[in-house]
Amino acid sequence: MEFILIPLASLLVSTLTLYSGFGLGTMLLPVFALFFPIQVAVAATAIVHGANNTFKIAVVGRHADLGLILRFGLPALGAAFFGAAALGMVAHFQPLATYSIGPHQAVITPVKLVMGLLMLFFALFELLPRLRRITFERRYLFIGGLLSGFFGGFSGHQGALRSAFLAKVGITPEAFVGTNAAIGFMVDAARIATYTFLFFAAGAANPVDSEQWPLILAAIVFAFAGVLAGKRYLHKVTMKSVQTLTGVLLAGIALLLGLGIV
Repeated sequence: MEFILIPLASLLVSTLTLYSGFGLGTMLLPVFALFFPIQVAVAATAIVHGANNTFKIAVVGRHADLGLILRFGLPALGAAFFGAAALGMVAHFQPLATYSIGPHQAVITPVKLVMGLLMLFFALFELLPRLRRITFERRYLFIGGLLSGFFGGFSGHQGALRSAFLAKVGITPEAFVGTNAAIGFMVDAARIATYTFLFFAAGAANPVDSEQWPLILAAIVFAFAGVLAGKRYLHKVTMKSVQTLTGVLLAGIALLLGLGIV
């Protein structure tokens, strides 16, 4: 089942989020969390997200705005290390509660609860019209970079805030896509490096088990296909429908994750 669900989810979400600038990490993380421990799911999502941003840079990176990368991307890069380190600390906390739903044993852990709340919070940015319209002036780019980078490192939820800050700063759609990809790649590189260090420091042989790599590679290949499909067909899909779909699914998985069901 996982070899069907994860690649298809990667293809669909990558297609829908090429021009939105967010969504791949937020939607792919809960799918990975259905099959991996949550901290491994975050690392696996980061690998796919980073590979996908690398591919997007190759496709549209020439349009990136260097000034925005420096003013927003560098603070995000630094904050991503702290966010990833924070995940490493809370991932080892003991379960808060356990209960049974039929034959299924649900476990509520601090990291699941925190990440479920984060997912629900970011889902509101997709579902509530008032939050959808939130934009920020250029003088707030530094603060926006810090917030986006920290949450990107902690849970992979960087794109929604980044897009809110970058959406209306006077750049073309091509520059928006290219800049999003470049900054996303910077944050992914920081958090992947931090996750790897924390896994090795904890005595793990590898950040991701060898049995999990085929799923990750399949997700990467299908994410690449989604970028190519999105570049050709996304203009036929409205941003409102993408935001609504992302928000509804994200809120649903956030509830399941916070309750310890997944």
